[in-house]
Order: sequence, then C-alpha cells, then structure tokens
Amino acid sequence: MGKLEGKVALVTGSGRNIGRATVLKLAGEGAHVVVNARSNQAEADAVVREAQGMGVKAIAVVADVAKKDQVEAMAARALSEFGRVDILINNAAIRPHKAFTELTSEDWEAVRGVVLDGAIYLTRAVIGSMVKNEYGRILFFTGEGAFVGGSGRAHVSAAKMGLVGFARGLASEFAARNIRVNVVSPGSIDTTRTNPEWYGNRPPSAAGIPLGRQGKVEEIAATCLFLVSDDAGFITGQTIHVNGGTEYY
Repeated sequence: MGKLEGKVALVTGSGRNIGRATVLKLAGEGAHVVVNARSNQAEADAVVREAQGMGVKAIAVVADVAKKDQVEAMAARALSEFGRVDILINNAAIRPHKAFTELTSEDWEAVRGVVLDGAIYLTRAVIGSMVKNEYGRILFFTGEGAFVGGSGRAHVSAAKMGLVGFARGLASEFAARNIRVNVVSPGSIDTTRTNPEWYGNRPPSAAGIPLGRQGKVEEIAATCLFLVSDDAGFITGQTIHVNGGTEYY
C-alpha cells in the first residue's frame, strides 16, 4: 500500500519537468493521475504510459488552463473518469520577462490567465468533489522571484503572490472539511527551459545558493508528495520554500 493508494490526482503542466516528476512520484505511491499539457498530446501521453507502468490508472487531457471552458472540460473529464478528484496540484505557469513600462494589458492578462485565473477556475471546478468526500489536498506553485523581486518580472510576481493569498483563504475556509491547501516555492531548479529568451539566454545557475547546486525536479516532487500525504496532516495555509538555503529579505 502506497501513501496515496486509490486517491485521484490532477496535476497541471505535467508533460515535463516538475509536473512530470510530481505525477510519477504520486503514481509511485498508488495515486491515479490526470496528466495535463497545454498543447503537446504526445508528451502528455508519454507520461501517462510511465504512470500506467506503475500499476495505476492515468489519462491525458490537453487543455490551456488560461481558458475557462477548457479548464472546466478538463475537470469534467477527470470527474467522469474517476468519480472524484482528491489532489489538485496547480503547476502550470508562464514566466515571460518584460519591463513594466513596456507591459501591455495583453501581457498582464496572459500571465494572470495561466498563473492565477486558471488556478482559481480549476480549484472551483473540483473542490465540490473534495467537500462531498470530506477530503482534499490542493497545492499551488510560486517561486523565489515573487519574494525577492526582479527586473522585468513585476507582473509574474504579482500573479504568483496572488496564489499565496488565495491558498491562505482556502485553507481557512475549508479546513473543517479536511481540505488542506499549501504553496510550494521552488528556488533555482535544473529544468528544460522552453523559452530561454525570457532569461536573457542565461541558463539558471547555482550562484548564490548555499547548498552549491540547483535543485532537482525530483526534490520538488518529493515536497509535493509530503504535503499531500498524511505526513503533513497538520500543515495548511503555508508556503514551503525549497531553495537550497537561499535567504529572502
């Protein structure tokens, strides 16, 4: 018996990197999984096959979390397939860099749509199932940039910090229904960067990290597993920083 035997988990942005590692970590503990990608069906299908190889049920749903109709259709598919959603991990994000003075309304709406609106829409779509079953585990992702700031990232930081407030509100509102809500804040993690131009074509490095290295996607996945398992039964409304000892001020 795994720690999540028979539970159902939906992880957005799970075709690669942290999302993929998290799906496989949960599947390894017995959870059935819903894999989500914005457009890459083949990538999502590959993760599904990996999860199924661990003996759990898994489906792939291609959906853009910034689109309310697609989010609701994804939730409906998950509920139809499995009858409930026990664990929701809102991992999908975009992080385009742009000077604030050059920021357009469309730029802000694009970031807010994926990072904040999508998380709100999806949580609203599945939380009824959690309330009904008196069981729910919800995670959101922010990042160190939201806490330390950074040139060209004000809009991303604003959307990410919105998730912290959202999580705290949900944690208070639904604690009595055995629904726990937390935030994971990764530091510099060794991942494949789809849009290197967002980072000035400078790959993230271990500079300034006390442990002297970047984090691994498996370490973020392990943090997610801890937070959604009964091992973290007294943790809700919190932000967990997984950053190798980087200090914020």
